[in-house]
Amino acid sequence: MSYLKEIKVPGKDGEPSGDPGENQKAGTLYVTDDPLLAGTLRERGEAVAVWLHEGNRDQDFSDFLFAVEDPENLDAEYADRVYRRLKNLPWKILQTKRCLVRETTPEDVEDFYRIYSDPSITRYMEGLYPEKEQEKQYIREYIEKVYTFFEFGVWTVVERAGGKVIGRAGFSYREGYLEPELGFIIGAPWQGKGYAQEVCRAILEYGWDVLGFEQVQAMVEPGNRASLNVCRKLGFEEQGKAVIDGKRYVRLLCAR
Repeated sequence: MSYLKEIKVPGKDGEPSGDPGENQKAGTLYVTDDPLLAGTLRERGEAVAVWLHEGNRDQDFSDFLFAVEDPENLDAEYADRVYRRLKNLPWKILQTKRCLVRETTPEDVEDFYRIYSDPSITRYMEGLYPEKEQEKQYIREYIEKVYTFFEFGVWTVVERAGGKVIGRAGFSYREGYLEPELGFIIGAPWQGKGYAQEVCRAILEYGWDVLGFEQVQAMVEPGNRASLNVCRKLGFEEQGKAVIDGKRYVRLLCAR
């Protein structure tokens, strides 16, 4: 007999915060051990996770993104995140006193182009795609291939007071290096107000406590004094110089 569990995921309410999922209505995450039932539910547009156990290990669940081994004791936050991923709603990563850090959505691209239009931003930062639709497609693929696989990446930074997108920050991996790398950018109108340090300090703590990182690196061009100062205030120490794709960087490292 097929197993089916319905897990209610509460909706969101409260003050506007720049979280695209803040008006999320209450929903249901379905957990089943039957591939046919799982497929039927998914065709109806439902959020479905599969329960793997000894009795169905020979069944093909390869098309399903999430599997659980103890559906009766699913953590509420994990269930919410599974539901949000399957419903294309961004995960909320953390909050600071003034900011929300959440996963990026294609809808953020309009704000990104406004931020990156300031020449001071692209002086030390790679720019966006020439066409907005190209950037949106990149974000869609990033959600599927990076967020879903690693459960971290570069996220969107939102000012809680007005709900405005003010920048980006998070972790990535650079080819040739073992340590995850901290990257951040704050739009020109919000610079000089301590946002970068506030957000990156919280992101580092998330890296230590949630992701289990032991060391994090940063690569900063020598002329980018503002970013170097932020890194040093966060506890990064210079490890030497690096040349990557013809560009010179100061390599900094921060240990847990």
